[in-house]
Amino acid sequence: MDRHARSGGGGGRPTDGGPDPRRWKALWVTLATGFMSLLDVTIVAVALPSLQRDLGASPAAVQWVVSGYALTFALALVPAGRLGDAMGRRRIFLSALAGFVLCSAAAGAAPTITWLVVARLAQGACAGCLAPQNSALIQQMFRGAERGRAFGLFGAVVGISSAVGPITGGLILALAHGAQGWRWIFYVNVPVGALALLLGLRLLPRVAPGRRERLDLPGVALLGAGVLALMLPLVFAESGGLSRLWWLFLTGAALLACFARWEGRVAARDGRPLLDPRLLTGTRGYALGTTLGTLYFIGFSGVWLVFALFFQNGLGYAPLRSGLAVTPFAIGSAAAAVISGRLVERFGRLLTVCGLVAVVVGLGAAALVLRIAPAGLEAWLAAPALFAGGLGSGCVISPNITMTLRDVPVRMAGAAGGALQTGQRLGGAVGTAALPGLFYLILAHTGKDYREAVELAVGSSLVAMLAALAVAVLDWRRDGRRRPPRPPRPRTAEVAGHACRDGGGQG
Repeated sequence: MDRHARSGGGGGRPTDGGPDPRRWKALWVTLATGFMSLLDVTIVAVALPSLQRDLGASPAAVQWVVSGYALTFALALVPAGRLGDAMGRRRIFLSALAGFVLCSAAAGAAPTITWLVVARLAQGACAGCLAPQNSALIQQMFRGAERGRAFGLFGAVVGISSAVGPITGGLILALAHGAQGWRWIFYVNVPVGALALLLGLRLLPRVAPGRRERLDLPGVALLGAGVLALMLPLVFAESGGLSRLWWLFLTGAALLACFARWEGRVAARDGRPLLDPRLLTGTRGYALGTTLGTLYFIGFSGVWLVFALFFQNGLGYAPLRSGLAVTPFAIGSAAAAVISGRLVERFGRLLTVCGLVAVVVGLGAAALVLRIAPAGLEAWLAAPALFAGGLGSGCVISPNITMTLRDVPVRMAGAAGGALQTGQRLGGAVGTAALPGLFYLILAHTGKDYREAVELAVGSSLVAMLAALAVAVLDWRRDGRRRPPRPPRPRTAEVAGHACRDGGGQG
């Protein structure tokens, strides 16, 4: 074990004598905060009409309430992961959680739309600082099969939070009557976050601080500018950003190429790059796993907005009923994610391949059912297909996180987790901009045929998921060729003999 693994910068084992006995309780603290921060990406959408009326905001300003959060969330991920590696994940986690609670309170109390947008930008930055610490703390606290189970729970949180955001938002608005009910979308984070902060202070493992390292500031600037350039056209997609700001995609690609070149130079000089290139070139499965996650989230994230538009605008459902219509997917995803965390060590990438096949079949069947179902029975008839798709999704997100990060050195866990989630956020931004845009385009060309629009828009999301499936098959085949054959199991007597000669095993 190198000095980084022993230090606070790398984490290492929670205690010198073995696994931390409180690691599962600590995990639930990180999962609760992860769910809360990811939920805020989508939960606000159902409250936009009421807060726009209450604050007298323009559509462009209201757009920043949702998109600004996603933007600063993505910008913070990799630098925050590197800070956690260098300064200690517990410290960054607790500081970011405290900031998230304060920003949530400020957003709920916002007297003007400007105040609310600023609070949401700061809240997104705090959420982006929290996210990479979650996956890094799992790598720090757990080993072997336990790590797979922990990542299974983490994957369930990632998958479910996106699907249940509209449901939770609709439920809060239904319970909080009056024009000011939208404020409880933000206030609900305050007691939950405060409790998580108190439990985190007690339960998260303390690790001795290591040698302080200088942060790669040029790398931070290049990566931040590149991600910003890629996301801004998507943030302004509804107001024509894709046509006006298309040149920023080229700028962003150039900046990210410069970032990759700079990080290679820093690593070649034995420096401490923001994102070590060896994660992509020398870490088994990391590059393909990150690509898979990005492609999957392009299709996965935008689907929920398309369903919400179909059920609410096309069928006239209330926000809560619209959210309940996609609940079967969330239930299937939650159940499968927990189970797949226990199976990933046995089946590896094959589990992701099977999951992607189930998602493609399930969502494809749901799109077809919504096109041909009798009026009034759409949600009921689509429920089994959505449940099957959810089961598949639960076998994609959490196993992919486990498989992507399994061989990452613990000292780089924060930066690696941040880069993985940055890809997911970018993919999500592409999906949430492209799929609703396609939905509206089809409506315009079909005389507002909502059934055809939902079928074609959801069907288009399957293109990205099929691309993710191709990547998963490639990684599965490569992993099968790399994996050495299992040695024959020794007979019981031989096992006992070895145990005696080795002094009875590990103490």
